[in-house]
Parts: sequence; structure tokens; C-alpha cells
Amino acid sequence: MAYEATGRLHDIMDEQQVSEKFRKREFVLEVVDGQYPEHIKFQLVQDKTALIDQYKVGDEVKVQFNLRGRGFNKNGQMLYFTNLEAWRIEAGSGSGAAGGGNQGGYAAAPAANQNANLRRDAQPSRPAPIASDDDNDLPF
Repeated sequence: MAYEATGRLHDIMDEQQVSEKFRKREFVLEVVDGQYPEHIKFQLVQDKTALIDQYKVGDEVKVQFNLRGRGFNKNGQMLYFTNLEAWRIEAGSGSGAAGGGNQGGYAAAPAANQNANLRRDAQPSRPAPIASDDDNDLPF
């Protein structure tokens, strides 16, 4: 499942050598969606861990990623894990990074809605909510 998100880099972690054959690197993207910003953690794996090297905290980027999930049986109890596995990072509007386009040789997915911060490919845009967040006084 291919998705994309646009936002500002909030944090970039160091690369981790998880096992002899597996390495990963995580980063956090701040996505403004509504009244409060969301901090979304992504991971880069194997040869993709260097994709984030040319960016710094505060840069605006567009991340294309796959939604991954798997179950794990630990002592008879099923545990489930979900990862957002990034496979391409591009400079977004106003980013200070140079040469942010076309990492990894992937072609950009066409944007169905240029104003959307987060979307799933080949999905129609969601209808507008009945009431906006400003119409209520709830803190969430």
C-alpha cells in the first residue's frame, strides 16, 4: 500500500544495526492536519537509510511510504506491529535541502489533491466533515 505525507522534519535518529543482516533508521515528520500538529514516525530500512542524510531538522519534505504490519506470537499472546516504511523522500516547498528530488530512482506518484498532507494512492479524496473543528469546544 503506497501513501505519501508532507510536513517538516521534527527529528532524525541515528542508524541502528538491529541484526547482522538488518539495519534501520527512523525519523519523525510533523504534519499539520487540523488544529494540532501530528508527529508521525517513519522508518528507512537497509539501503534506504541514507535517503534522509541530505536533510536536516526543520526542512519541509514529501515522504512516500508503505504501510507495513505483522503479527508476532510471544508466549502465546499475539502482538501486532505497524510500521510506516519510507522508500522515497523529496524536498517540499520551502526546504533548504538541495537536490531533494528523485532519490532511489522512483517516479513520483501523481497527486490527486495538492492540498492533502496525507493520502493513499488511487483513493478518491474524503468528503468534507459535517462540522469543522472550530465548531466545537472539545480539547481534542
